[in-house]
Amino acid sequence: MYAVIETGGKQYRVEVGSEIEVEYLEAEPGQALELDRVLLVADGDDTTIGRPLVDAARVSASVVRQDRGDKVVVFKYRPKARRRVKHGHRQELTVLRVADIMHGGRSARQQADLVRTERERLEAAAAEEAAARAAADQALVDQLAQRRTTTGEGAGTAEAQPPTTRRATTRQASSGADKPASTADKPASTRARAPRTQAPAPEGEAKSRSRRTRKDA
Repeated sequence: MYAVIETGGKQYRVEVGSEIEVEYLEAEPGQALELDRVLLVADGDDTTIGRPLVDAARVSASVVRQDRGDKVVVFKYRPKARRRVKHGHRQELTVLRVADIMHGGRSARQQADLVRTERERLEAAAAEEAAARAAADQALVDQLAQRRTTTGEGAGTAEAQPPTTRRATTRQASSGADKPASTADKPASTRARAPRTQAPAPEGEAKSRSRRTRKDA
């Protein structure tokens, strides 16, 4: 729900909780005010336009602080008369916080409270559902881990060994399988080989060798 109000000759669109700067009002900070010049009230699809004001509609607000606006420079002159006037102006303002909008027995603050309560309820329900889902997922993970541990107890030692130890064992087994058999394991026919015989030298080489032997003698 929102409303359009008039104060200080200006119109403002307000909602519950909004803060507006209006022309100076004689009030102390924290004081409650009621603005009865309501030009329009809109509640969902229902809109009421005043002629010029909406009957039985009012807006309650509280004074936040008294403030001043930005400085405005005013410059006046008259041509060909050597008249120049320059001065500044800072408008006195009052900051209001809208507390409630009431029209036709309905209150915007009550509606906002109901909406906030419903949102908090939905958020709490979503949090509880998320927590329950997380607990169920954790229980499933624990169950799978326990089942994996139970089935892994009867497995071989190779599965229980770490990957590095497993690779070392496999490497040793493969190297032992590829290593050739020892001399004792070889057959007797292979061990008892005939002595090597040297081929006879040619005749010329034999004669020259015998001559060298005679000269040395």
